[in-house]
Amino acid sequence: MADFHQNGNIATMHNLRSRSIEELTYELESFSQSRRISLILPSLYSELEGDALPKILDELAQVPYLHRIIIGLDQANEEQFRHAKQFFSRLPQNHIVLWNDSPRMRALGERLDQHGIAPQEPGKGKNVWTCMGYLIACADSAVMAIHDCDIVTYDKEMLARLVYPMVAPTFPYQVAKGYYPRIGDGKLNGRVTRLLVSPLLIALKRTIGDRDYLDYLRSFRYPLSGEFAMRTGVLPDLRIPSDWGLEIGVLSEAWRNLAPKAVCQVEISDRYDHKHQELSPEDANKGLSRMSTDICKAIFRKLASDGTVFTNHVFRTLKATYYRSALDLLEAYYNDAKMNGLAIDRHKEEQSIELFAENIMRAGRIFLENPHETPFIPTWNRVHAADAGFLTDLRAAAAADDKEFG
Repeated sequence: MADFHQNGNIATMHNLRSRSIEELTYELESFSQSRRISLILPSLYSELEGDALPKILDELAQVPYLHRIIIGLDQANEEQFRHAKQFFSRLPQNHIVLWNDSPRMRALGERLDQHGIAPQEPGKGKNVWTCMGYLIACADSAVMAIHDCDIVTYDKEMLARLVYPMVAPTFPYQVAKGYYPRIGDGKLNGRVTRLLVSPLLIALKRTIGDRDYLDYLRSFRYPLSGEFAMRTGVLPDLRIPSDWGLEIGVLSEAWRNLAPKAVCQVEISDRYDHKHQELSPEDANKGLSRMSTDICKAIFRKLASDGTVFTNHVFRTLKATYYRSALDLLEAYYNDAKMNGLAIDRHKEEQSIELFAENIMRAGRIFLENPHETPFIPTWNRVHAADAGFLTDLRAAAAADDKEFG
């Protein structure tokens, strides 16, 4: 993807293949003396048993500029937590495993519940939010990076390129979003981005007219990537979605809180592949079906908060416009893949489009029927206002778990 195109809305940092990873690492070591870098890894225990995470740790063990690694561990019992601590012990950097299901962490959750500000559902959003809270409590890092734990093509250069715009002294950016081509096993992947988000944004522009927010989202080459870096100063006021709309939600928060010139996207890999979700057409609460609905709701909520009026008629028109736009894009993706020797199953792709079209309507109905829905986890600023000692106690609970079960 080596080009130098700029879209005019957000800055794009390309990989022009003109610098080595050794050069980047040397500079990052220098920059990190004044801007410490921490990495958050949200992980399910099951990912410790997969093929991707061991290789990720092998790569991270070679990274000299990281100040701290925070691993958020979900769906683990005591024995599994002990195993996780041993599993991550190969990391030479300062690191900690946050056992999100520990009695101490659950007690802290109950404390938030008494204030009416506890996260309402478990999942990646809550995991990331908790890790951010721990990082804020540490108060010793200038930059936070985050990436998933299921990347089977992981390389340490991904992290170097992701954090570089955040730590370079002359760069003005507060948030960086990673992008890459989704290619794996001879196939063109990234169905939700290709077949839902891209045509949906085109359809919204045709249906409701020009919106700066739509132009902003359309500027991202891979808006659903799980790779972010940001200055830690933006974390206390960041609203994290609790559903599958996490990635779109974070981009929306950057739009709400920052000027466009403070946001960039950076090319971090030539090839990226990770665990694939099932389409799950038979169950709207699982897999890509649930994901697509939550993503649509996140976009609709943001547009509504900026003054867009949605009705059943608008959603019906949007569905029809989306369907036509998605089929047009599918033709382009099919030809692009064929020219590059990659496979696309057009039948399955059209089945995905049909499901996503139905889920646009489903998301619209949920949005209209639940106007008071607040799917965001409260900001850490609000938590601090409600319970000034909470962050200190969160850090203490993590340290106590680490010591007791070491």
